[in-house]
Amino acid sequence: MALHGETPTRSFVEALRAPHPTYSFEFFPPKDDDGEAVLWRTLADLEPLEPTFVSVTYGAGGANQDRTISITERIARETSMHPVGHLTVVGQSRAEIEHVLKQYAAAGVTDVLALRGDPQGGPRAPWQTHPEGMTHAVELVELAARIGGFRVGVDAFPEGHPDAASLDHDAEVLVAKADAGAEYAITQLFFRASDYFSLVDRVRALGSDLPIVPGIMPILNFGQVARMAELSGAAMPAEVLEQIEPIQDDKTAVRAKGIELATQLCRDLLAGGAPGLHFMTLNRSKATREIFETLRSESLI
Repeated sequence: MALHGETPTRSFVEALRAPHPTYSFEFFPPKDDDGEAVLWRTLADLEPLEPTFVSVTYGAGGANQDRTISITERIARETSMHPVGHLTVVGQSRAEIEHVLKQYAAAGVTDVLALRGDPQGGPRAPWQTHPEGMTHAVELVELAARIGGFRVGVDAFPEGHPDAASLDHDAEVLVAKADAGAEYAITQLFFRASDYFSLVDRVRALGSDLPIVPGIMPILNFGQVARMAELSGAAMPAEVLEQIEPIQDDKTAVRAKGIELATQLCRDLLAGGAPGLHFMTLNRSKATREIFETLRSESLI
């Protein structure tokens, strides 16, 4: 573990800049002990794939923060996987956020993903800043950089953040995070490779070489993914809808088509030079493993 104020080994970020693509997995904090047991079985299933890193999100509005931290710490202590600790500014004072960073550091977690997070009232609710807190993710990046000992990642939005004035402004915000110390970005879910590459082009046009890792979520449950896409500002493209809507009541068919579409999206992203793939697992391993094994059989990862 890096000592307080030191810079951790750079192999993680170097992997994102290497020719061979990385792959990583994202999980969410379960609401109860039964859900946590499912998560640990999923982690055990995916550990043999040797991901570059794994991450555990906060719940909506910053919920389940304590469980997120404890799971991330346990991954660091008890598995061979490299954890990235999520961190948001929602409903927390600056002092409370500093405490979380120190908890991560004490557990040997040297990577954090710095996010503003959704408002406590829901993704479309008005933002309310904690009286002693922060408003923007860039402030969180600056805080982690000031404390030292962390590599910091941020989120990115291929179709623009819902609150962004324009796609160009959204790219400027992402570059500002990089200038503040962020070393990589992971995108929200999206469905068209062209949206991802357009974001990369906008960021490169601003002079930034920030690695941007695409976030992948296969459509296994049409209604669930459609809601998540809407909340994150992603559009469900017509070419996807026309394949999924006619079969949306057939769960088996939706799952098969969703995996097919996600696998092709991964192929397109890797062919276009994406530095890796970040799979949003929804705490289940089977679909992620199926996509992974197909890509590995094709020597793509």
